[in-house]
Amino acid sequence: MPDFPIIDSHLHLWDPARLTYPWLSAVPAIGGPRLPRDFRAASAGYEVEKMIFVQCDTLPEQARDEIRWVAELAADEEPRLAGIVAWASVSSGAADVSELDWLAAQPLVRGVRQLIQSEDDDRYCARPDFVRGVQLLGERGLSFDLCIKGDGQFESVLELVGRCPEVAFALDHLGKPFIGQSRIEPWAEHIRRLADAPNVVCKVSGMCTEADWNDWTVDDLRPYAEIAFDAFGPGRLMFGGDWPVVDLASTWAQWVQTLTELTADFSAADRRKLFRDNAASFYRI
Repeated sequence: MPDFPIIDSHLHLWDPARLTYPWLSAVPAIGGPRLPRDFRAASAGYEVEKMIFVQCDTLPEQARDEIRWVAELAADEEPRLAGIVAWASVSSGAADVSELDWLAAQPLVRGVRQLIQSEDDDRYCARPDFVRGVQLLGERGLSFDLCIKGDGQFESVLELVGRCPEVAFALDHLGKPFIGQSRIEPWAEHIRRLADAPNVVCKVSGMCTEADWNDWTVDDLRPYAEIAFDAFGPGRLMFGGDWPVVDLASTWAQWVQTLTELTADFSAADRRKLFRDNAASFYRI
C-alpha cells in the first residue's frame, strides 16, 4: 500500500436511473448504480486524495448531462472529483467546434475520450475528420484518452499521435494487451513505438480485466507491466483504478496491492510519480 495520498486517474461512476448506458446490459455484474458512496466503500483504508472521472458511454445526446451530473457530485457530495474526461464526437472534426468550445469552458473538464476500441475500421482514428477533431482539442488545452484494443488499431493510433504533436494523450489500460492469451507480441513492439512519442503517457490500469477474470495471478500481469514500465519510464505512468469495471476480475483494493507488488523495485520517488504526481501534472489538478 502506498504510504502517501494517491490520485486515481481513471474512475467511473454511473446511475442508470438518471442516464442511459446501453453497454451495461452485457455486464450485469456491474450493471447497477455505482456512486461516490460505493467508491468510498471500495477504497476504504486507502487515502485517495483526488480522482479523475472518465466518461461512461451514455447515449451521445446525454453527454452534457453526464458532465453536469458529475459536476454536481463534485460540488455536493465528493469534492475529490478533481477532473473530468468527457465524451465528445471528435470524429466530426471541425463540425463540432461549438461543442468543444462548450467543453473547454466547463471548469472540471480536462480532456476528452471517444472510444476507438469498438470501431471495426482499424483506420477509424486516422481519418482526416478524427485527426482534425483531436487537433482542435489541443488548441483548447484538452487532452485525449486513447482507449483501443486489437493489434490493428495501434498503427492508426501511431499515425494520429504523430499528426497531433501538440496534444497530450493518455493511453488507457496499457493499450489492452492480450494477457488472457499469454500473447505479448506484437503488443510489445507497438507499445514501445507509441512510447517514443513524448506527448503520450500510459495509464497502468485495466490489466486484471484483460487477464482471465477468474484465474489470474500477479505473475500473469508482470511481463506486460514491465514492458510498459520500461517503455514509458516512471515519469509517464499513471495509476488508474478503473473502478467499477475492475470488479469484474478483482477489487479496487486488490488492484492497488497488485500494482504495489509489481512496482516493488521502484524508488520511493518513482512510486510517488506513478501513484500521484504524474496524474496531478497531466490532468492539471
